[in-house]
Amino acid sequence: MLLAKMGANTSQISDLSENTSLKALVGTEIISENDPFWNQLISFTFISPTCSGDSKLLEEAVIPFARMLIENNPRTGNFGALVRIFLGRTKELKISTECQDQLFIWQAHNALFMIRCLLKVFIREMNEEELHLQFCYQERAPGFCGETNSEDPLEELLSNLIHLIVEVPLLDITYSILFEAVTTLLVFFSYQLFSKDIRRDGLIYQHIMKGRCLSLTSRIVKTLLYNFIRQEKCPPPATHIFEAKAEGGLLYGLASGVASGLWSVFTLGGAGTKSDIDQDDNHLPLSNQSLLLLLVLANLTDGPDFPNPYRQAITCFRNTQDTSVSPVEQPHTFQINFNSLYTALCEQQRSDQATLLLYTLLHQNSNMRTYILSRTDMDNMVLPILEILYHVEERNSHHVYMALIILLILTEDDAFNRSIHEVVLKSVSWYTERSLTEISLGSLLILVVIRTIQFNMTRTRDKYLHTNCLAALANMSAQFRCLHQYASQRIISLFALLSKKHNKVLEQATQSLRVRQGDNTAIPDYAQDLNVIEEVIRMMLEIINSCLCNSLHHNPNLVYALLYKRELFEQFRTHPSFQDIMQNLDMVIGFFGQRLEQAGNDLSVEQVQEVIMKGAQALPKDRLKKFPELKFKYVEEDQPEDFFIPYVWSLVFNSGVGLHWSPQGIELFSMDSG
Repeated sequence: MLLAKMGANTSQISDLSENTSLKALVGTEIISENDPFWNQLISFTFISPTCSGDSKLLEEAVIPFARMLIENNPRTGNFGALVRIFLGRTKELKISTECQDQLFIWQAHNALFMIRCLLKVFIREMNEEELHLQFCYQERAPGFCGETNSEDPLEELLSNLIHLIVEVPLLDITYSILFEAVTTLLVFFSYQLFSKDIRRDGLIYQHIMKGRCLSLTSRIVKTLLYNFIRQEKCPPPATHIFEAKAEGGLLYGLASGVASGLWSVFTLGGAGTKSDIDQDDNHLPLSNQSLLLLLVLANLTDGPDFPNPYRQAITCFRNTQDTSVSPVEQPHTFQINFNSLYTALCEQQRSDQATLLLYTLLHQNSNMRTYILSRTDMDNMVLPILEILYHVEERNSHHVYMALIILLILTEDDAFNRSIHEVVLKSVSWYTERSLTEISLGSLLILVVIRTIQFNMTRTRDKYLHTNCLAALANMSAQFRCLHQYASQRIISLFALLSKKHNKVLEQATQSLRVRQGDNTAIPDYAQDLNVIEEVIRMMLEIINSCLCNSLHHNPNLVYALLYKRELFEQFRTHPSFQDIMQNLDMVIGFFGQRLEQAGNDLSVEQVQEVIMKGAQALPKDRLKKFPELKFKYVEEDQPEDFFIPYVWSLVFNSGVGLHWSPQGIELFSMDSG
C-alpha cells in the first residue's frame, strides 16, 4: 500500500483528495512566496511505488489537483510561486551538497517532484503557449501596477535544470534530485507524444537549442554519458534522517524509499521486451533516464538555419587519452574516457537505448568508431549483439534492426572481419540449438545471421532485414577463415532453403500464368516474388564464390559441405541470372569431385577432408574467375525520414518515466513487442 505525507500529513494515496496543503496550493487563495506554507508543503515523505499499477494510481490522484490549478493559477500565480521556490533553492544546491545539507536537498527535490507531477498533466491539457502562461502568472497585490520579473520563468527553469545536472555531483544524497531533473526535462519534451508529426519547433525546442542552455551543450552531453557509464544503483533508502526537533518544529522523517523519491521508476528496461532480463535496470534509474534524455536531445531535428548542437557534441567528442590537436575546431567538443564508455556499452546491450547509443556512436563519431575497431576484446561487444539477434522472437523489430546495422557497420572494416575469426570461444551458453565448443567468433556471427535470415523468411518476411543480413555476410565473405563445420553446413542449408522457395514460387508463377490465359480473375503477381528470391539466391552464390576465390584453402569445411550438397546447384547452372557466378562453383565442385573419385570409395570424413585440404593447395588460383569485391556500406539515407525519432520516443514511452497517457501520437510511437 502506498503512503505519503504531504505537508506533514501522512495518508494513503487514495486520501490525497482531502489533503489540505494540496488543496491550498491549487485553490483560489494567493499564497505569498514568503509564507511558511511553502516550507511545510515541500516537507513531505513518500514511499516509492514498486509497480506500474501503484504509479498509475498516483498519477490519477494528481490529475484533479492539476486541473484545479490550471483553472485558478491565472488569478493566484501559485504554480509560478512553486517554481520560484524551487529556483531559489537551486542556487544553493551545490553548496548544500558540499556541506552535506540533506534537509535542503530533500526539500528542493520535493519541490521539483511536485512540479514534474503537475507538468505531466499540464502538457496533456494544453499547448506550449498556454503552458508558458502558467509559468508567467504571478500574484497581484491590489492596485499593483509595477513591472514583473522580465526573466522568462520557463527558460529559467529549463536552464536551471541543466545547470543542476552538470554542476551538482552525483552522490547518494543527490541521486534523487538529479534523477528528478533529468526526468523533468524528458517530461518537457514529451509534447512529441501528443503529435502525429515530428515536432520541429516550439518554445521548449527554441530554449533548448538556441537559448541560455546552448552554452552548456557539451557539459550536459558529457554528464549524461558519464551517468550512463557509472551505472550507479539507486542508493539504499534512508530512514529517520531528520528527527523531530525538541522545539516542536516540523517532523522530517524520510520513510523507506524517500531517499530516492523515484515514484515513477518502474518496469525500466528496453521497449517491448517480453522477458525479465531487464529487471536489473530497475536499480539503475538515473543511468537509464540519462541515456534516454541523451537520445532525445541527439535526435531533435535541425533548425532551419542551425544544426542540432547536441548531435554535434555526440559526433565529435574525443578520448581523454587523445592529446592530438584537431585540424578543424569542432563546436561543442569535449573529452571522455573511451575505455569506460566501451565497457558500459558492452555491459548494457540488453536494452534498446544502449544499442541505439552504440549505433549512434559507431555511425556518427569517427573517433569512437576507430577506437572500438582497434579493441582486441571485440567479443565483449559482438557477443551481446549476437545474443539480441539470437533471441529475435523476444525482441522488437527496431532493436533487431539496430543490432544488424551495428554488425553491418563493423563488417565494413576488413581488419574486423579478419580478427573475429581469430577469437575462439570455448562455449556459447545462450546458443541452445546445438552445443558449440571451440568455435570462432566469426563462425558464430555467421550462424546467428543465417538464423535471423531463416526466421525472417518464415515469419516477418522483411526485405530490409534480409538486405542487412546478406550485406554483413557479403562484407565478411572474402575474409572467411577456418569456418566451423556447423557454420559451413548452415550456409549451404540456407541456400537449400532458398532453392526450395525458388522452385515453389516458380511453380506458382507458372500456374498463375496458365490461369490468366483463360480467366480474368485477379491472380497474385508472383513475378515480383520470383525476382526477390532470385536476388537473394544471387547474393548467396556471390558470398560463397567470394569465399572460394579469396580463402578456399582456409575453409575445407565449406568445400566439404558444398560437395556433400552439390546437386543443389545443378538447376542454376544454366539459369541466365546465375550462369556467370556458377562457373567458379562448377569448377570447384568438378575439381574436388574428381580428386575424391581418384582417392577411391568408402572414404571416412577425415580422409575426405584430407583430400580437400591437399586439393586446395594444388588448385591453381587463376582458374577461378575474378568478380568485383563484395562491399556494402550502411547509408542512413536508406532509413525512412526521421526513423529514429519515433523509435526514441517509443523507448521513453515504455521506459518508466511515468507517462501513462494515451496520447494522439500513440500510433506513431507505440512499437511492436517482437
